[in-house]
Amino acid sequence: MKIAAVQMVSGPSLQPNLQAAAALVSEAAAAGARLVALPEYFCLLGRRDTDKLEVAEAPGRGPIQQALAGWAREHGIWIIGGTLPIAATAGGAAAASGTAAAASDDAARAAASAGPAPAARALNRSVVVAPDGRFVAHYDKLHLFAFDNGRESYDEGRTLRAGERPVAVQCGPLRVGLSICYDLRFPELYRALMQPPCDLLVVPAAFTHTTGQAHWEILLRARAVENQCYVLAAAQGGTHGNGRRTWGRSMIVDPWGEVLAVRDEGEGVVVADVEPARIEAVRRQLPALAHRRL
Repeated sequence: MKIAAVQMVSGPSLQPNLQAAAALVSEAAAAGARLVALPEYFCLLGRRDTDKLEVAEAPGRGPIQQALAGWAREHGIWIIGGTLPIAATAGGAAAASGTAAAASDDAARAAASAGPAPAARALNRSVVVAPDGRFVAHYDKLHLFAFDNGRESYDEGRTLRAGERPVAVQCGPLRVGLSICYDLRFPELYRALMQPPCDLLVVPAAFTHTTGQAHWEILLRARAVENQCYVLAAAQGGTHGNGRRTWGRSMIVDPWGEVLAVRDEGEGVVVADVEPARIEAVRRQLPALAHRRL
C-alpha cells in the first residue's frame, strides 16, 4: 500500500492553508498514495497561541473537517487529518469518558485558580477519514509541549487540554497507530499502540527548527526500529507568517530504520510503499517484540 506524508508551511489564515492542503493531497493521490497524512496544524499556524481557539470546531462539524471529508471522497483515499483544534467543552475529560460527576465548589475553585477554564482551551486532534468521507477515529494529543531555551519559549498547556488515551485504527489493510509531534519523545505511548502490533505509526508534527535539528530523525528512526514497523511523519517545514521556523524533514521510515523518502523544507509530498513482507521479515529475523518482558 502506497502512503504519503504532506509537508506544509502553514500561515495565519485558514482558507489559504486549506487550499494549499487540497493541492498537496491531490498531488499525493495522483502519485498513487492510498493513505495520506497531513502535518500538525495544517489548517492554521497563528500569530498568537490563542488564534487556534478562534477556529476551533465542534466534533464532526466545521469547514476544516468538511474539507478533510471532501478530499477523502474526491480521491477515494484514507486521510490522517494532521491536527486541528477541537473545542474543549466545560464537561471536559469526564464527559468524554462517560464518567462525568458534579464537581464540588472547592474543586471548581481549584480548577479556576490552576489556569484557563476548559472552555477557553482546545484539543489538538488528529482525525482519520475513510475513503467514503466517514470519520472513523480520532486521537487527542496526550503530551503537551513546553520549551524554553532563553530565546524561544512555548507552553501548549496554556491553550490546550491533553488527551486521555492511545488510539490505533484499521485503515484498509494497515493497522495504524496515531501520535502527534511531542508524543514522539515518549516511547511508552508507542509500546501501548503495539498491542496488537501496528503496521504503521503516524506522526504529524510542527517541530521547532531547534529541537528538530537535534532530535527529529533520531527519534523517528528509533520508534521504527524498536516497534519494527513503518513510520510516516508529516511535518511543517519552513519559516511561517508568525516568524516561527519549523524543521520539516517529513519522511517515511521502514521497520529496519531505513529512511525511504524525505523532504527537507518547503511544501511538498513524500511517497513510499508499505510492504507487509518487509515487516514480517524484520520481526522474524529479530523477534524483539516477542522478547519483551515488561
